Amino acid sequence: MSLLVDSHCHIDFPDYTEGVVPLLQNMARNGVSHALCVSVSLERFPGVLALAEGHANLYASVGVHPDHEDAREPDVEELVRLADHPKIVAIGETGLDYYRSPREAVAWQRQRFRIHIRAARAAHKPLIIHTRNAAEDTLGIMAEEGAQETGGVMHCFTETLAVAERAMAMGFYISFSGIVTFKNAAALREVARAIPLDRLLVETDAPYLAPVPHRGKRNEPAYVLHVAEEIARVRGVGFETVAAASRENFFRLFPALS
Repeated sequence: MSLLVDSHCHIDFPDYTEGVVPLLQNMARNGVSHALCVSVSLERFPGVLALAEGHANLYASVGVHPDHEDAREPDVEELVRLADHPKIVAIGETGLDYYRSPREAVAWQRQRFRIHIRAARAAHKPLIIHTRNAAEDTLGIMAEEGAQETGGVMHCFTETLAVAERAMAMGFYISFSGIVTFKNAAALREVARAIPLDRLLVETDAPYLAPVPHRGKRNEPAYVLHVAEEIARVRGVGFETVAAASRENFFRLFPALS
């Protein structure tokens, strides 16, 4: 059986009152071997790093989420310094999110995004990119700041195939979350069908976006199994094909882990 990897989760969040050990046990039961715990702020980063340091199959990133306006702002030097650790495999999550605020109100997001890309280039580590209602600006800043030098992943992808193709041309992978299992996500399933298998990743974004049959409940890394199953169904291939490809892609993107 090909083991899965959850390429994006937030199991440092207080939603997990039972601690991480039961989550790791559930991962093992569902054939999920590794998970990447993604930083959303510098304030929370020590907890993210502690999880990665404490468990051989957990890894972490460092970054400040684009939607956290009140978070402490990073600079390039600090991000590079914090990323200089064997369990920190990426910079992010970073990007742009115009869902709650109009473009003209969030110039600070664009500056923060640029800082993360510059840090990734300096640290020689890939980027984890979040984009919501901001695809054109996201892709534009990626190109302007040389994100193609680091590559990375477009996480929790919900955009069009055209957006995915432009990101892939810059060396990025496309990661699908539990959204792909939702009844109203037919257009996204078509994108998942079309993405080249060697550019595909799967994730939970836990504790959010639990896939069917757990929709509406708290998500966890074990549930990435259902994301992979749905993508296999949509593509008309065996589950093993998607599991193996997404795992290989994860370790190709983060070669220090293999």
